[in-house]
Formats: sequence, structure tokens, C-alpha cells
Amino acid sequence: MRHSLAVFLLLTLVACSSDPSKEGQNLTADELYAKAQASMQDENYEKAVKQFETLQSRYPYGRYAQQAQMEIAYAYYKHSEPAPAIAALDHFAKMYPMSTHLDYVLYLKGLINFNENINSLFGTMFKQDPSERDPSALRESFNSFKELVTRFPDSKYAPDAKLRMQYLLNSLASSEIHIASYYLRRGAYVAAANRAKSVLIDFPNTPQTREALQILVQAYDAMGMEVLRDDTQRVLSLNVAKDGNQPAIKETPRNSSPWWEFWD
Repeated sequence: MRHSLAVFLLLTLVACSSDPSKEGQNLTADELYAKAQASMQDENYEKAVKQFETLQSRYPYGRYAQQAQMEIAYAYYKHSEPAPAIAALDHFAKMYPMSTHLDYVLYLKGLINFNENINSLFGTMFKQDPSERDPSALRESFNSFKELVTRFPDSKYAPDAKLRMQYLLNSLASSEIHIASYYLRRGAYVAAANRAKSVLIDFPNTPQTREALQILVQAYDAMGMEVLRDDTQRVLSLNVAKDGNQPAIKETPRNSSPWWEFWD
């Protein structure tokens, strides 16, 4: 009987010591933060998320509260989990609407949509019906960057956000051109002309304006609209826009210091 009781107590102690919810229960906020940062450095992002969440639950009003929430979003981003990353950023914005760190939150939100969708959009450019593609994520990325540069023009992230905004404009214009070309090849001339005109109206300062004018000329010609065709051809002949290459863009380095040292 005594032997059975001893075994039971031993198993109970082992179970308690292996309970993830009890892990680090005696650690201070500084110690929990250091452990989470170590996991980030080791690129063990799943573990880092759990550690930052533990830090938040135990010290919800501590000096690491804001930083932990941003780190959770960043860890999800690095772990290629965009949905929970964006959810964490939205949660931060609701929890700390007056935070001075909202420029970083907007930047990271734009960056997540940018990186997740720019390749998928053009990676399937010739494998999918162009009219079925949804560029809404690119627009969401653009809107996040636009809000950043509008609200925080002096932010360290603003210059990079502006570059990405131009890149996104060019990308969205290119998407419209591919859709217009798709309609043109299939004889849907009205639809092709409308898409081409949307490029001229919505993206007037992009390299794709020349292609839009060319599509308009072909569409008008196919519909027998000679006056519009000739007028557009004259505009095209006078157009001096050059295609140019889009600038290479690199992510602005983040600062992993505690929130009160987040910016230099």
C-alpha cells in the first residue's frame, strides 16, 4: 500500500513538472523575456510565441506587454504563418490605439501581405484565368503602407514603405494589363478597353500606361471605332514613358530591443 502511494505521488510530481502551463512559473518578466528572445535568435519561432504569450499572461501590465505582442506577430511572420501574424497586429492596434509603435505595426502588416502575395500573383500569371485572380491582398498591403506614410511621415519605415507602394502600384497595373490582354485575345474588346482605361485612370504614373494605350488602339480598331483609335494612337506616339525596372526592395531591419528602446 505504501509502495503504491509512493509511486502515485512520484507520478503526480512528474506530471506537474512537465505541465507546459507551469513552465517558468517562478521566472521574472526579465527572465521570461530573455528566454523568448533566445528562442527568436535560435529561429524557434513556435516556442518563442508560447513564451511571449506566457509573458503576457503573467505580466499583462508590465513593461514588456507591448513588445511581447509585437514579437508574437513577428514570430508568426517569420514562421510563415501570415494569418495569425496579422491577427496579432490587429489585436495590438486595438489594445494600444495610442501606441507610438503603430508605425512598425502598419509596416509589418503591409510587409506580410506584400511578401505572401506578390510571388503567388505572378507565379500563376500564365496558369490561371486572369479574370479569376483577386489582387485584394496587394491592395491591403498598399493601404497599410499608405496609412503608415500618411500618419507617420517621419518614421524610419516610411522610405521603404514608399518604395513598396510604387512597386505595388506597378504590380497592380501589370495585373490589369494581363487581364486586358486576356480579354483582347478572346475578342472581348469592350472589356479589354475598359481594363486598359482603368490603368490610365488608376495607375497613371506606372510604366504600364504605354501597354494600356496599345491595347486601346487594338480594341478600338477591332470595334471599328476609327476616331478613338486614331486619337489614342496619337497619344501613344507622343507618350515618352519608359518601362524601367522596379527597384530592388529589402525589408527594413527591425530592432529587437525592448519596446522602450525600440527606436534609436
